[in-house]
Amino acid sequence: MTSLLWSLVYCVPLFLSDVRGTYPLGAPDHQRASAQSYAQSRSNARPPHRTLDPSKTDSQCRSRPLDLVFIIDSSRSVRPGEFEKVKIFLADMVDTLDVGPDATRVAVVNYASTVKIEFLLKDHLNKPDMKQAISRIEPLAAGTMTGLAIKTAMNKAFTEQSGARPRSTKISKVAIIVTDGRPQDQVEEVSAAARASAIEIYAVGVDRADMRSLQQMASVPLEDHVFYVETYGVIEKLTSKFRETLCGVDPCTMGHDCEHICVSSSASYHCKCRSGYVLNGDKRTCSLKEVKVKVKVVEDPCKCEARLAFQKQTQAAIQQLTARLADVTGRVEQLQSLVGRG
Repeated sequence: MTSLLWSLVYCVPLFLSDVRGTYPLGAPDHQRASAQSYAQSRSNARPPHRTLDPSKTDSQCRSRPLDLVFIIDSSRSVRPGEFEKVKIFLADMVDTLDVGPDATRVAVVNYASTVKIEFLLKDHLNKPDMKQAISRIEPLAAGTMTGLAIKTAMNKAFTEQSGARPRSTKISKVAIIVTDGRPQDQVEEVSAAARASAIEIYAVGVDRADMRSLQQMASVPLEDHVFYVETYGVIEKLTSKFRETLCGVDPCTMGHDCEHICVSSSASYHCKCRSGYVLNGDKRTCSLKEVKVKVKVVEDPCKCEARLAFQKQTQAAIQQLTARLADVTGRVEQLQSLVGRG
């Protein structure tokens, strides 16, 4: 009986921890109830322990091109097992995105008392290499200099020298900050400067994260840019929320009026025609391409055909003359015969 009571004491906190969900800032009671409903609907079996597998890639959506920088807190309060969950979250995000030189580029800034750029936007342009680099990241420990990390990202990670695209390309610059504590430096002014330089900031707070600081860092509207999770164990659930935000919808799959082929282009699309057709003036319908037949007269440089025809005509004329000559010769012979008889 005593052992049963101890089992209940041990298991009840685990169960309560499991039913806690993830939710954005605002209306926590409502969101907590939704998270509990979600947890109650899950199977009683716990999912297997996940590890980061760099070789496994699975693109979940077609994202719009981004210059994306993760700014991750690895201070002393983040235990090694929790930091591994942050790395799995980063790897899941990479899988979600359409990564490539002309698509989304990713960088990671790691911080504690100091700041370390783990890799730049130009360093890894495919998912396996990027996830391998994420798997090698180690925590820095010590303090929480979040403001310094944001400043470093703005001045070094988001530059064209580091692989960011020029502003003329209109490719969005996005920073996602993950932290579980209170910054030990000022974040309000440096965050405002980053937002003024066209960097969109998402702030993710975990466990003891300071809500006011998250609000000071994030872009507006805050309800779309500030998220909170109670433990690192459920941070992976945020992947679906960011998928909805960062992934673009293919305009061609949402319906189009192209007669032949729809080609997606950023947030819009344009029409193309199949081979042998041309696009009409309405830019939607197609017409059969007019085929112009060119007749080329080929002359006989040596006049062989004319010569052959002349030869045939000459031979016919000779044959006619020969026939007439034979006829005349025959008549002459007949006359000579008659004269001889007389």
